[in-house]
Amino acid sequence: MGRTIQAATWVGAGILTGALATISVQTVARSTVSPLPLQELQQFAAVYGLIKSDYVEPVDDKKLISDAISGMVSGLDPHSQYFDEESFKEFREGTSGRFVGVGIEITQEDGLIRIVSPIEGSPADRAGLKTNDLITQIDSTPVKGLTLTDAVKRMRGEPDTHVKLTIFRRDEDRTFTVDIKREEIKTQSVKAAIVEPGYAWIRLSQFQDRTVEDFVAKMVDIYTKEPQLKGLVLDLRNDPGGLMDAAVAISAAFLPRDVVVVTTDGQLPESKAVFTTNPQHYMSRRFLGGDPLQRLPEAIKTVPLVVLVNEGSASASEIVAGALQDHDRAIIMGRQTFGKGSVQTVRPLGPDTGIKLTTALYYTPSGRSIQAKGIEPDVLLDDTPEGSPYAALRMREADLLQHLGDDPAQDTPEQAARRERAREQALERLQNEAKAHDDKAPQRPPQFGSPEDFQLQQALNQLKGQPVQAAKGDETLAADAAAIPVAP
Repeated sequence: MGRTIQAATWVGAGILTGALATISVQTVARSTVSPLPLQELQQFAAVYGLIKSDYVEPVDDKKLISDAISGMVSGLDPHSQYFDEESFKEFREGTSGRFVGVGIEITQEDGLIRIVSPIEGSPADRAGLKTNDLITQIDSTPVKGLTLTDAVKRMRGEPDTHVKLTIFRRDEDRTFTVDIKREEIKTQSVKAAIVEPGYAWIRLSQFQDRTVEDFVAKMVDIYTKEPQLKGLVLDLRNDPGGLMDAAVAISAAFLPRDVVVVTTDGQLPESKAVFTTNPQHYMSRRFLGGDPLQRLPEAIKTVPLVVLVNEGSASASEIVAGALQDHDRAIIMGRQTFGKGSVQTVRPLGPDTGIKLTTALYYTPSGRSIQAKGIEPDVLLDDTPEGSPYAALRMREADLLQHLGDDPAQDTPEQAARRERAREQALERLQNEAKAHDDKAPQRPPQFGSPEDFQLQQALNQLKGQPVQAAKGDETLAADAAAIPVAP
């Protein structure tokens, strides 16, 4: 295949916007193939002329055109976007995984900024910010009314400067402020540890340029220390995605050669593609030393495997989870994933501007589209031993305005009623607990991979054939959890 489709994100000073999209970068803009709608263009020209002649103050031509393009593109779906000169530069810089800022991935929701996930070890992470926190104010400026680009610019700055963020945490129904010092973010996308004799944990927080090589190095180290590894947990929780070739390579590490990992389909011929575990579908010019997977021990193909996911797992991480689930290679455990199943293509409009346009959907090997649906775990887990009381309030792709695949008939009336009741109960609990949390410092959740990580402990129980505490209120999964075998 003569091209590489990538999943990347727009990065502004350590602020990533939106769940990471599956992206291919085209070097030239495609010529227009449809006839121009003359009547509508005449109307556009009339509005343009009225603004120039009648608006209360003069408006720059460049701003009018830029805003018109931005509105046209952003009105399509949550992930299509127009890049002006500054944002296009930031986008290009952002694919390296190294930038200056506070270290959060964000998207826009009802005029506010929602945190998709903080980058592990970043200033935002150390300040205790969490997935689904809403940013309502940046320094003294309310976020409501700002564009996403404007909000990002206000959070940018030089290293060692400070920005004050006002946060609304829906899970606790409270508002608080945090003062964060900006710094250069060097993301470490792979972490690993032997958590018990014979059992290891490896975490991917993003799919970046170095992810595959770092994954291989960590796995070689694990097998050096534990040559008779009995089980492995692949942790993709809060992994918003990244490079698609990296996702295909990680899938190929565990799967046989020449099996399908993901397919894409769209209107353009080049959007119709099949990606397999064959090296030609994940090899990149980044891999100067040849196929990095050749360094992996053969035992990784058969080691019992559990994959942990949650609502922060999106795009490329969903590709991996879906491929391993469809090929019965792993047991997927955790929470339903985000449901980011669309492909964006970035096309320059000139030397300094461009657009990110949704051009395809991707499908798991069995042909499932996860767009606005996500990956359903084989074993649904609560976040803590006490349950997940606020799970109904969490946002996914299906909750975003103008998301693709918006099928009103997707939920039956009974399903919709259950969902609404769950939201009402969660909101009632928030109201009852609000007084206990007035203006308290943010509580940090247990660190992934720590002994207090409840979901990791359940994954280890699954690998060892011990009882698993599946999600409360899901009697079928709770009864079946211990009976689900881990793929050999």
